[in-house]
Amino acid sequence: MAKSSRHPYDVLKRVLDLVSAATALVLLSPVIAAVAVAVAVRLGRPVLFAQKRPGRDGKIFTLYKFRSMRDIDPAEGLVTDADRLTPFGKLLRSTSLDELPSLWNVLRGDMSIVGPRPLLIEYLELYSPEQARRHHVRPGITGLAQVSGRNGLPWEDRFRLDVEYVERRSLALDVRVLVATVRSVVRREGISAEGHATMRKFGDVDA
Repeated sequence: MAKSSRHPYDVLKRVLDLVSAATALVLLSPVIAAVAVAVAVRLGRPVLFAQKRPGRDGKIFTLYKFRSMRDIDPAEGLVTDADRLTPFGKLLRSTSLDELPSLWNVLRGDMSIVGPRPLLIEYLELYSPEQARRHHVRPGITGLAQVSGRNGLPWEDRFRLDVEYVERRSLALDVRVLVATVRSVVRREGISAEGHATMRKFGDVDA
């Protein structure tokens, strides 16, 4: 994977990420604690979902989110995402409360507040050279693709928007994405792909 090139906005963006993530973690600490307790009661422990994801330049990091699904248990019929996703888990996802622990990833430098969403490691070998450009920036908690349809978008459109963000990234665009993110969360738009509990897997259909 080709290494990313520097952009004039990148230094300011990192400073804004640090300030925003640190401030949000402090101000939202009561909410984070309350959600952690609710996850422990409703879904059990561990309360955090941790998974390896590729970041900038394909560097692997551990993504943290609040757990929103029950464990896989074939004996109980808990196999697919639809089986494992409870009404409580759907609430966490629709309100984006499950994303709050990712602020720690932003503070560490693994992620940004705004950028292409971090996807699965197994997708790295499936990207075209153009699609792989999404890894020229840090992945984000929210992004241009998320405010343009979230999981309801076809993969081709999602990657096109990711690359568009890489090319056009700026303070003005980040502000526009953040405002649109609030609107999208309030309206609970694009939470899942049609016919799926969450999102269809890249490479399965109409990739």
